[in-house]
Amino acid sequence: MKKTILFLALLSLAACSKKVVTKSATGVNTDANAPMATWQEHWFDHVQLLNRVTYDTSVVVYFDKDVRADITWPKPYLAQAWDYTKKTYGSFGTESRLYAVFHAGKYSGGHPSTYMDASHDYHNVIDCGSSDPNAWTAGTGNDIDLTTHEIGHIVEGASKGVHGSPAFVIWHDSKWMEIYQYDVYLGLGRDDDAVRWNNMKLSTTDDFPRAGTHWYRDWFLPIYTQHGKTAALNNFFTLLAKYFPKHTYNNGVQNYPEYSRDLNLGEFIHFWSGAAGTDLKQLALTAFGDKDEQGNNWDIQLTQAKIDFPAITY
Repeated sequence: MKKTILFLALLSLAACSKKVVTKSATGVNTDANAPMATWQEHWFDHVQLLNRVTYDTSVVVYFDKDVRADITWPKPYLAQAWDYTKKTYGSFGTESRLYAVFHAGKYSGGHPSTYMDASHDYHNVIDCGSSDPNAWTAGTGNDIDLTTHEIGHIVEGASKGVHGSPAFVIWHDSKWMEIYQYDVYLGLGRDDDAVRWNNMKLSTTDDFPRAGTHWYRDWFLPIYTQHGKTAALNNFFTLLAKYFPKHTYNNGVQNYPEYSRDLNLGEFIHFWSGAAGTDLKQLALTAFGDKDEQGNNWDIQLTQAKIDFPAITY
């Protein structure tokens, strides 16, 4: 199982911004638009000096000193995945690049950060580690699963220019990623990976909101296949940004809108019904039962959500 550092903790993490001048091997400044050649980590327990190994207008890749230098798959794959993500969900700030950090022999798992957060110097970042000193050599399977997973957190934490993920308390760390990744693999024409991923997730169960919940099989996949596919996924974030309560968030540099509270399960079902363009109450009963994770009857919440957000229709 991938270990992903709690996303909400990351969104609230504050850290100082550090700037590094980009220089060529001769020490002379070259491309004014080039990302920094080295990057000193200063988040969580990360203290590595990162080296830029490659970049283009879509992605910049950094390795710590223990990652094998002959690994080349991250640039083409992550550029494709990031470009597809921006095409689907819109831009994430004014900078075009995703910053992808790789570690070997340390920091097992991964975490994201967004352009709205000071913690990683206001970049869209995925930081991926492994306890294996020879990590990231395959560029297949878990290598792309983990990296794509972290991009999905950027989507949920900064879509449509709004900071935060009000659905995180409901779908937790990985349930949104299960359908997001399936869509990315399909969108990139990686049909074998889509089949592989789908087969894995069809049997995946969780203990929330009740034991034995099949989030992918019983909730997200039916919405995806029957009610708009990629468009339905994007619609959810569009509706959240348009209608869900927000306040002002200052990241130390500028202000952004930020979701002011979390969704409850009834609201979650209401917003997804709007995204899908159909009433998903029965699907939710099948997938989740009639109670939320705290044991509350979510049908009462759903009734109130229809009153509180009447512009969301289906």
